[in-house]
Amino acid sequence: MRLILVKKVTAYLVRHGQTYMNLYNKVQGWIDSPLTEKGIQDAKNAGERLKDINFNAAFSSDSGRAIDTARIILRVNPHNINIVSYQYPELREQFHGYFEGNDLNQMWQFVGAQVQKTSEKEVLKDFGLERARDLIHRADLYNNAENNAMFWERLNFGFDKIRESTEDNQTILIVSHGMTIRSIVDRYAPDLDTGVPIANGAITKLVISDDDIKVEWANKLDAIDQ
Repeated sequence: MRLILVKKVTAYLVRHGQTYMNLYNKVQGWIDSPLTEKGIQDAKNAGERLKDINFNAAFSSDSGRAIDTARIILRVNPHNINIVSYQYPELREQFHGYFEGNDLNQMWQFVGAQVQKTSEKEVLKDFGLERARDLIHRADLYNNAENNAMFWERLNFGFDKIRESTEDNQTILIVSHGMTIRSIVDRYAPDLDTGVPIANGAITKLVISDDDIKVEWANKLDAIDQ
């Protein structure tokens, strides 16, 4: 009988630090804005909690806020000289199309009108993250916003690229975005999605295998378990 070995990679998945668009409560998916002073501190705090991890590689989306957060995190890591960094567009936040840059509450009022809801909380409570993504797509006047299938096709391709760039038993850093990280938690460990947004600088631990993702814990801002 042939033994089939399954590769496993440990990933510490971090949401980027606060940006000006976050501060102003604007929709921020594929558009970008710089880290605020708090956002820089969010990244430094994450770096302090991760500085004892001997990362083999670091991955981020190609959005500036994620790249900057990853650089700040790695700057305090004593092993940083040996860490190869990758930036993948597949790890971006979901794309909101016409709503990019708009007031966040106004977007959810517009999107929620399709189902007689008036807020993000109501839409997500009654329809969940994945159906809510389809509602955003349907509400986009230009038909550019990603629907759920488009989002996951892109993100899954990103995870496949990570798998191709890593080896068994390696440990990596990934810096991505709030709704993207929450979507990963919601799909692979729904019991860990408490309905609380992923905080800027929060850490989520994954184990990525050949054909699955395990979420060990999520959305931590305090000391982490390695």
